Amino acid sequence: MSEHRLDARRLLCPLPVIRCQDAVAKLRPGDTLVIVCTDPGAKHDIPAWCRVNGHDVLSIEEQQDEIIVTVQVGDAD
Repeated sequence: MSEHRLDARRLLCPLPVIRCQDAVAKLRPGDTLVIVCTDPGAKHDIPAWCRVNGHDVLSIEEQQDEIIVTVQVGDAD
């Protein structure tokens, strides 16, 4: 298991979710992806995408103007 980072700052909906989806497709189950966003909608959109696709949101943090979402990749089965 490893941790990966995705810089989705200054991207507007739906691009943070699309970039998240593209990044997760390259990862293995159990890996984590830390997504740094500035679009406030990402704190709702990324968890919704995770629920539909079987991934877990480990945390959502807000630091100044950034939203940091940590996702654990689920099993593709």
